[in-house]
Amino acid sequence: MTTAASSGTLAEKGYNGKMLNVNLTTGEVTVERPDDALYRQYLGGYGIGARMLWDRVPKGADALGPENMLGMFPGLLTGTPLFGQRWQVVCKSPLTGGWGDANCGGDFGGVLKLAGWDGIMFFGKAERPVYLLIEEGNAELRDASDLWGTGAIENETALKARHGKKASVANIGQAGETLSLISGVCNDHGRLAARSGVGAVMGSKNLKAVVCLTDRKVIAQTPETIKMLRSNLDEFVKPLKDFFHTFGTTGITARSALNGDSPVKNWGGVGVVDFPEAAKIDGGTQINPKMEKSYGCWRCPMACGAESVESTNPEYPYPHHTHRPEYEAMGAFGTMNLMSNPDALIYANHLCNEYGFDVISAGVAISMAIECYEAGIITKEDTDGLELNWRSESAVLAMLKLMGARRGIGDTFADGVKVAAERLGRGSDKYAMHIGGQELPMHDPKLQPEFHTTYKLDPTPGRHTQYEGNRRIGKFPPAPKDFKDYANRGEHHKGASEYMHVVNSGGMCQFVMSAANTANIPNWFNAVTGWDMDLDEIMQVGERIANLRMAYEVREGGNPRQRPVPTRVSGETTEGTSAGPLAGVRLDTELLETDFLKACDWDVATCAPSAAKLQSLGLPEVAAALH
Repeated sequence: MTTAASSGTLAEKGYNGKMLNVNLTTGEVTVERPDDALYRQYLGGYGIGARMLWDRVPKGADALGPENMLGMFPGLLTGTPLFGQRWQVVCKSPLTGGWGDANCGGDFGGVLKLAGWDGIMFFGKAERPVYLLIEEGNAELRDASDLWGTGAIENETALKARHGKKASVANIGQAGETLSLISGVCNDHGRLAARSGVGAVMGSKNLKAVVCLTDRKVIAQTPETIKMLRSNLDEFVKPLKDFFHTFGTTGITARSALNGDSPVKNWGGVGVVDFPEAAKIDGGTQINPKMEKSYGCWRCPMACGAESVESTNPEYPYPHHTHRPEYEAMGAFGTMNLMSNPDALIYANHLCNEYGFDVISAGVAISMAIECYEAGIITKEDTDGLELNWRSESAVLAMLKLMGARRGIGDTFADGVKVAAERLGRGSDKYAMHIGGQELPMHDPKLQPEFHTTYKLDPTPGRHTQYEGNRRIGKFPPAPKDFKDYANRGEHHKGASEYMHVVNSGGMCQFVMSAANTANIPNWFNAVTGWDMDLDEIMQVGERIANLRMAYEVREGGNPRQRPVPTRVSGETTEGTSAGPLAGVRLDTELLETDFLKACDWDVATCAPSAAKLQSLGLPEVAAALH
């Protein structure tokens, strides 16, 4: 296997100007040095990933074939003092068939950047399991045959024992190895780049892990950036910062189950009717007492995570230092399956992290299985005697383990609800809560209408983190205050989604940005690059990324406008709106969708960006390919 070696001194700015190309078929590892213009046009993260995927993966490539690219890209600010913690995985999605990305925290993005690399692009397929070792400016492939079959956390522990406790490891568990379409890439013993089926792409390439070591502490740390950091920390919205640090996202779960935000009972229930015991999963009183210490992603100023004491309940034996479950895990297993035992929820979260399952998709898949069991579509004979009932923690956990092992009924659901419905037939699609193949997250768009447009029309369907209505950045109008008012949301949503592309490609955490003064984003970018970007240019970068992601989706045959939306989600049927805060609410989906598409200058029938829009963003070759 060929070894790639770095040469020269690393630049003291927010990016290194170097990426790795890894051909897993030949074992060759080479260094690529992009032009500086690439960073200014796309920042980092999935911004640069979008450019690479468009250019390097041929139209119509098999998502689980060797032509697909698996890219790992830290954001522009990742590894710097200025609020950069996150990294993204980019590929053609085997789950949706089009654009795919997954966003992650933890330590891997920062360590990869400090090791001198702005991204890694994997192509081809190794003959046997391998992992990539990055150390002291060198990168080489090593045999991972002895590691294949291990869980993601178990494997990370083994690789740290082999290469030192300072090693950062991004890897897959058994779900990725068996090409589960709802598997992700894990780092920091339980932080997952979870969505789009990126773990299956990694597994399809026989790539078990990436191990990265560096002695550097921070990139682009100057007296000026430290002064700016301290000044900006003083501007943080302290109540938000304190809330996230104390409770994490788990702190909103109980309230959300009752106010209409969290879906209940596979989107067919109502919290105040079907889950009145929601207080039992309150983050402060029920989850936090089981935690030992706070935890943060790489140099995060909020540290919204926590790690547990060892479980004392033999039924739910999660180990010491298990991550506190986040809101989406609590919703997908708690409110969706009516599970109210905190130990069971922490254990379910741990199992998902070990297998490498997306917690959203895994919990939603089990909810579908329970409804199919209730409806007689699957029986005790199909489940080998397992009774799938609401509120049954033991049944839910048994089902999750069957999915992880791809055994029996678990194999039917291990690729998500769309595939499960195709395998089962008999009207089971009624209970498959997905859009475009991806399971829906734990926020009801009937309470926040922009989520409908995001879930349906974003190139990554069912993605709640592609919208955040930040009012401080000042470059797009606010949303109407009445959540039942569906008019005049298009321009707001266009700007808000493009803002999120800046946040994600910048490597910034959405929760940190909710507390920070985001009007400072140009100052942050310029401080670590020497650029002179203003807010207009930054928002144009977000628009460029939005258009390139959508262009890729359309090029691969996708049409988000034609994606069916479950009637329970839109309110077309009243299963989830018979009572409670959302009683009688029905979205005006046509108005929401067409207003957004017109604001973006995307075709209202096909979602294709117009040729004029693409050309105005410096993408004439993309315009030529689509038109």
